[in-house]
Amino acid sequence: MKNLAGMMKQAQQMQQKMAEMQARLEAAEIEGVAGAGLVRVTLTGKGVLKGLKVDPKLADPAEIEMLEDLVVAAHADAKSKLDSIMESETKNAMGGISLPPGLKLPF
Repeated sequence: MKNLAGMMKQAQQMQQKMAEMQARLEAAEIEGVAGAGLVRVTLTGKGVLKGLKVDPKLADPAEIEMLEDLVVAAHADAKSKLDSIMESETKNAMGGISLPPGLKLPF
């Protein structure tokens, strides 16, 4: 019974760490950049597009297609950074417990 009680305590601690990590991530803002800084996007920790900055030089109507591509690229950059942060935070919260391949937290 000692082992079961210890396992339950570890599970509760891990659950608390995961909740804390999720709260930190929700408050986080991650910036993605494209076109050497001409386009910047800001995502929340949940991946919601919160902000968009476009250098006025790109407002030329002849460059709209490039602008659209750069916005998509900046969003992908920010999302990639967010995914890396989430993976790192999840590993820290799990306290070294490895998950089966393909299983990602938070769900």
